[in-house]
Amino acid sequence: MTITEQDMAAAYGAWANALVALSKTYEAEGIDAARALAGEAIDALYAYGDGPVLFKPTLASGDQTFRPTRDGALAYFVGHDDVYTRDQGFGILGWRNAEFHTKATFTQGDVAIWMGRVEFTDKDGKVIEADKSFGYKRDAAGDLRIVLHHSSLPYQP
Repeated sequence: MTITEQDMAAAYGAWANALVALSKTYEAEGIDAARALAGEAIDALYAYGDGPVLFKPTLASGDQTFRPTRDGALAYFVGHDDVYTRDQGFGILGWRNAEFHTKATFTQGDVAIWMGRVEFTDKDGKVIEADKSFGYKRDAAGDLRIVLHHSSLPYQP
């Protein structure tokens, strides 16, 4: 079944909701609860169960820039990891909203790519922006799974 714009909006909306829930869970229940929730979100939203995901987080560098494994993604979102020691836990930074602004999309059958800017608002009202691309593939159950997630900070000349 062909992926639609509405399908992509639902998928990135679910990602945004999971990010906010992760921050709130960390604040209310601590790192163990946040780690469990992050694992559930990764399993529901990303295609790590099918193989490597092309994930390049915003705040990653050196030999840990790319995160093709579930463990690498989990460390990025919650930090507190002995292997990925530079990760601060992007998902537990107090997010209250993630607003997606579409620049362009591409769809072909069961594959789609979204590109645009995301505005993240934290619990103090501070807003940061990231330029993102998400690649989706519809799985056998009909759900969209992230197979590509690239994120970078906007260029500041």
